[in-house]
Amino acid sequence: MNWKLIWRGIKTPAMRNKLLAILGILLVYRMLSHIPIPLAEPTVLKQLIDNLFTNEGIPELLSIYNLLSGGALTGLSIMLVGVAPYITASIIMQVLTRAIPKLEKMQKEGEYGRKKINQYTRLLTLPLAISQSILMLFFVRQATSQISGLGDIFGEASLGTWLLMIASLTTGAMILMWLGELITEKNIGNGISLLITVAIISQLPLLISSLYRSVTTDDSTAISIFNWFDVSPTLIYVLVLLLITFLLTVFIVYVNEAYRKIKLSYAKRIQGNRVYGGVNTFLPIKLILAGVIPIIFATSFLSIPQLMSSWLSNVDSLFWADLGTNLGTWFAIPSQETDLSNWVSYIYPASYFFLVVIFTYFYTNIVFSAKDISERLQRQGGFIEGVRPGLSTQKYLSSIVNRLNLFGAGILGTIALIPIMAQMFFPGSQILLSGISILIIVAVALETLRQIESQALMVTYEDYDRKFESQ
Repeated sequence: MNWKLIWRGIKTPAMRNKLLAILGILLVYRMLSHIPIPLAEPTVLKQLIDNLFTNEGIPELLSIYNLLSGGALTGLSIMLVGVAPYITASIIMQVLTRAIPKLEKMQKEGEYGRKKINQYTRLLTLPLAISQSILMLFFVRQATSQISGLGDIFGEASLGTWLLMIASLTTGAMILMWLGELITEKNIGNGISLLITVAIISQLPLLISSLYRSVTTDDSTAISIFNWFDVSPTLIYVLVLLLITFLLTVFIVYVNEAYRKIKLSYAKRIQGNRVYGGVNTFLPIKLILAGVIPIIFATSFLSIPQLMSSWLSNVDSLFWADLGTNLGTWFAIPSQETDLSNWVSYIYPASYFFLVVIFTYFYTNIVFSAKDISERLQRQGGFIEGVRPGLSTQKYLSSIVNRLNLFGAGILGTIALIPIMAQMFFPGSQILLSGISILIIVAVALETLRQIESQALMVTYEDYDRKFESQ
């Protein structure tokens, strides 16, 4: 990063106005996150905040939603659904673009085609927001009635109230989509990613304070692990957590920035008196092309058995009730009380790792098209040294990406499992989401800084042009 260039660019009014506009949009988002849905009295919401997330049995999907929505779940905010419908719609459109030739042709039509696909994505977001609002309300209702001790907080809601709650959550999701696109138009970072990052950062003080309280109120784990040190076990515990967080952050930075460079050459072309091409360059392929999407998908899938367990356990049928109990046991998140000698304890970690690997391959095949790259290189007169253009280049790129995926998917799976393994030795369930949060913050921060640097370079070039014209 050229920090001097970035600082020089920030000094210009154009760049300052863009950054202030983005900060204003993020501030509006945080203000909207504190508006509750029209549900109940403030005392009920206060009890929900006090009871729900102090319980270690909370489903992981709810914890994910609470983190990515900036605490919207604990206050039952209208931003509860968040950007999930828009992300889901974008992924569906990416899959359809690869599967439907008409959409694929439209995407290659330039700016017009991309605008049409973006419009289809917005239209698809609306029904997804409605359906996810309904599912989230039922999921929260089930979890709060069993975990928070408040009973059925939606019990007295009429049909009109249900429709109003669904409309509020759907409106919140559509407003977030609009705010994200406003940020993206400023060409400083991806709007949706910045909204998610700000939501995570807003929850870090609460996560740290909750972890600190769990340490100061229960030194048993720290004493059992660090009892050979003649210092406060709490102090050692905190220092170890800080060291682990620092090392994990450094590791994620290196992994996120890792890429394979493939050398490209362009043939010389003579047109008139000019010679084009004849240069060598590199095609960078990132180690982890899928980002954090596989972890979020895997977590969502593994929350389904937990949800089914909570539903089936209350069924009158003995068979279904036993099945619900078994699902809750098989897919329980490991903790300090987990019996590591029982093979059932390894079902959740193994399934988590396997799903992360599967979704990494799946999403990478969506975002990276070896066929499109090979065709583009062939049209531009480019080739990979030692590889024939066309089908051979496509197969070569596919093999490179598959090998990178094998290593990258293993790293993503390990990052997802590190917090779960740490939870088995350290008290406090809030550490569970550290791997996801650090990966998102690091990836978005680096990408945003790159775009700020490129915008600063454009602004300073304009300054140089004005100075040259004034002379």
